[in-house]
Amino acid sequence: MDRPIAVFAAVELDEHTGPAGHPERQGRLDASLAGIPAAGLEDAVVITEPRLASVDELVRVHDADLVEGLRVHCANGGGNIDADTYAVAGSWDTARRAAGAVLDAVDVLERGDADVAFAGSRPPGHHAEAATAMGFCLFNNVAVAAAALVDRGERVAIVDWDVHHGNGTQDIFYDDPNVMYVSTHQSPLYPGTGRLTETGGELAPFTNLNLPFPPGTRGDIFRRAFDEVVSPVVERFAPTWLLISAGFDAHRNDPLASLQLSSADFADLAVRLQQLVPARRTVVALEGGYDFDALSMSTGATLSALVGEQFRPEAASSGEIGEPVITAARQLWDL
Repeated sequence: MDRPIAVFAAVELDEHTGPAGHPERQGRLDASLAGIPAAGLEDAVVITEPRLASVDELVRVHDADLVEGLRVHCANGGGNIDADTYAVAGSWDTARRAAGAVLDAVDVLERGDADVAFAGSRPPGHHAEAATAMGFCLFNNVAVAAAALVDRGERVAIVDWDVHHGNGTQDIFYDDPNVMYVSTHQSPLYPGTGRLTETGGELAPFTNLNLPFPPGTRGDIFRRAFDEVVSPVVERFAPTWLLISAGFDAHRNDPLASLQLSSADFADLAVRLQQLVPARRTVVALEGGYDFDALSMSTGATLSALVGEQFRPEAASSGEIGEPVITAARQLWDL
């Protein structure tokens, strides 16, 4: 391997401590990073503490009132933001570091110092809207990095395979012609957004692709969806960068949903996506995933695949549930 895998994570600086029993909890980063030695990649990996995203970087995508409100909320000791989302005193720096991890991942690839970069971001980000923290998410980590790239003249594709629809990412970029958002997710499921017919705003038509799959969908259908819908749609957009919102809660062992993917399926999807952009332009950013073993296996398999290795702790999954979604998407997108 000519260049290492760059990993940005701050386990020892994770001060986002939630209520007892909350699924988005400390230990998720440890579990995810455990997949690296399991995949035999430890000699190829450089792990670095991510920087804090600045307020100026955050307000590219978030209202200033949200950013300042969260700072004050944390300074006052924190508390629940909604029924699912919390913050404590340490969440302010932890959330800024989660966004900084994705920014750092972009920077290291842009310098040519690594072939692949992984942002171990916690808390996750894809539910956070411009003006609202929600769904375990405080800041939209991937959106912050995408906006920074757009400011530099890049065209960005965000592919989100988290089991939940990334309503925040869709909302932020729905009218931006320089960002394509693609989401595969379970439907029905929280947050209730992500219909197939949501294809982009008036200023950015057909830059938003949703593939809402029913419970029980397996890897074969995802591979077909990527081959027949996602890849041609993204190729048509012609991005210069790819950001993968890698939630591993579509894994069959995850307690919060009912898709049936395996870690090998995520590896297959990652390789397909990597081919859609130039070399050293693919960032993987952790989103959801609440079964620790599934997190470890899926992280290891995904990073292994992206550097041409073959760590496969599970077999790929197959099934026929979900085929009508592919058919409907092909018709809608004229494929």
